[in-house]
Amino acid sequence: MVAGKTTQITRKKQPITSYPSNYPMKLYYQVFDLPLKHRFTIAHQSRDVQDTLIVKLEEDGIFGLGEATSNPYYEVTVEGMTTSLEKFRSIVETQNWTHPSELWELGKAHFSEDAFAQCALDMAAWDFYSKKLGKKLYEVLNLNPTHIPQSNFTIGIDSVEKMVAKMKEVNWPIYKIKLGTDHDLEIVKALRKETDAVFRIDANCAWTPEQTIRNSEELSKLGVEFMEQPLPREDWEGMKEVYKHSKLPVMADESCMVESDVKRCQGLFHAINVKLVKAGGITPGIRMIQEAKSLGMKTMVGCMTESSVGISAIAHLAPMLDYVDMDGALLLANDPADGVKVTDSGVEFPDRPGIGAILK
Repeated sequence: MVAGKTTQITRKKQPITSYPSNYPMKLYYQVFDLPLKHRFTIAHQSRDVQDTLIVKLEEDGIFGLGEATSNPYYEVTVEGMTTSLEKFRSIVETQNWTHPSELWELGKAHFSEDAFAQCALDMAAWDFYSKKLGKKLYEVLNLNPTHIPQSNFTIGIDSVEKMVAKMKEVNWPIYKIKLGTDHDLEIVKALRKETDAVFRIDANCAWTPEQTIRNSEELSKLGVEFMEQPLPREDWEGMKEVYKHSKLPVMADESCMVESDVKRCQGLFHAINVKLVKAGGITPGIRMIQEAKSLGMKTMVGCMTESSVGISAIAHLAPMLDYVDMDGALLLANDPADGVKVTDSGVEFPDRPGIGAILK
């Protein structure tokens, strides 16, 4: 990985053109392709390969890694993220910040329209900070790693036959099933015949209030634990009806992207799914989790098909959560990093400080 400066990104796995820096703190980044084991389809997009940006902060031989994936739905590209980071480089390398939250505040205005890039930087800062202290991130946060909820494993939209095959390929105690088709209930019924595992449903904004309420009645009989983001992000009026009449708990995802969304979700959702890339990193993510808990909502942190860099960071926050979705690296055909191992029985942390992730 080399120091980054460029006017145009060369294609994946090619390092960004470097330039010299005389400052002790240095910012690096590199773009990777993450090929998936299977095509991954949700209600509004489908992909075979996921672009991702790995950020590295280094000083005096200590380095921290962070990650953010691109996302066409949110119009986030690796080119855009690297441009944002380049414009903020001088602040990162020259300002006397000592804690990740200080760097996050320095970048609050700059990254107001680019939370994904800020997430990668913030994650790298937490990894770096923890390593300077010689501690694992969960130790820095005073969290107990023995109390971590079991991650689900996600089954993307496909033919029923292929969804059943994907489920049989990975025997898991909890499956998140992506929906948003014309035959959603038939899919769940077919999968239920194959396993006694817990099901979680994610419609990714694809349903109407009437559909959601109607589907909740049938899904509640099929071993479904909760429904995630059934309605479009801004359908607050529809969510009032769903919250009032649903037979299952409902969780916000697209409706709860940043800190200001948490309060708005109270009384409309039973839980929130915090995506670190949407929130802008670990620093605001922790605040969102704490606020949701104070408002009586349950919490989850979800992934965006990151490598083991991003997944490792999520794992360190998991002791704070009621649910966790950190299967991203398990969906990859080739993971460029090594870190926390997510298994069907729990989580294995490597004996390394920080988030525990390294590039292979």
